[in-house]
Amino acid sequence: MFFASDNGGPVHPQVMQALAEANAGYAMPYGKDALMDEVRSRLRDVFEAPEAAVYLVATGTGANVLALATLAQPFQRIYCAPTAHIEHDECNAPEFYTGGGKLHLVGDSHKMTPDALRAAMAGTPTDVHAAQRGPVSITQVTEMGGVYCLDHLRALTGVAQEFGQTVHLDGARFANAMVSLGCTAAEMTWKSGVDAVSFGGTKNGLMGVEAVIFFDPAVAWEFELRRKRGAHLFSKHRYLSAQMAGYLRDDLWVTMARQANASCARLVDGLRAAGGEIVAEPEANLVFARLPRHLHQRLRGAGAVYYLNGPEEGDPDEMVQARFVCDWSIGENGLDDFLTFLNG
Repeated sequence: MFFASDNGGPVHPQVMQALAEANAGYAMPYGKDALMDEVRSRLRDVFEAPEAAVYLVATGTGANVLALATLAQPFQRIYCAPTAHIEHDECNAPEFYTGGGKLHLVGDSHKMTPDALRAAMAGTPTDVHAAQRGPVSITQVTEMGGVYCLDHLRALTGVAQEFGQTVHLDGARFANAMVSLGCTAAEMTWKSGVDAVSFGGTKNGLMGVEAVIFFDPAVAWEFELRRKRGAHLFSKHRYLSAQMAGYLRDDLWVTMARQANASCARLVDGLRAAGGEIVAEPEANLVFARLPRHLHQRLRGAGAVYYLNGPEEGDPDEMVQARFVCDWSIGENGLDDFLTFLNG
């Protein structure tokens, strides 16, 4: 009954097998291993982008901030939603890695709107005293469990293009969003005007690896230099490559995302049936819900693990918000146990 986060779940056995196979013998370091050739080719196929520059790093923060540092100048702004992962969860790493780039929060929702983005970009001073316009970063899935549909994405990238700026997609839960939309990886990225994507794996059954993909290979060398200078170039790179290769084979990444999303949909139905209040309509594999404190006490006493936004002790009937996240492995048994305790 583990719902704290999808990065707390186990590594998929197929990925562990790929790691074990990669551990035999010797391989060239620093991304020159044969497995990386497979990963690069496969990701180019997945994204329908034969010229894309493809790289691996070990963390989502590393993927996001190195991509943004490549797209943004230190005197520019990076436009993002107030709840963006780069704003709330990366300890000013974007500002650090860009050498001073300023995060500019757009609107007051977990999703940016095109009108709010246009107003923010149009209202940015352009004189020498101000932080200048820079790239837009979109968190997909959002930190509140929402998904930007393709029309919404295209509207946002269209605004960025009006002002001559690039777009980065923070795809820590990329696969969950893509499955939710029923689209292809290409449709959710470059075909919708995205210039660079952090293609997440750690939250979807990997041990620890993320891909950074640039659809314009002209920036590739700069990224390589920033990755090395930022201490994110792995020496024994084959262990990153092996994870990603195992992830991509037989579309395992899509299968695991479908499992996680389906589990979340069932969880939401159970929360609603028990009188829970859904805070924001969940569209992938995480949900925020309010439940009476006495239900939280029962669930957590039974061993359920999730984040509670408030004290566990107090008025038993007070509604307290919590976040629940489903990973690929929670399965029927974990959900059955949770729903059994939820319903007493």
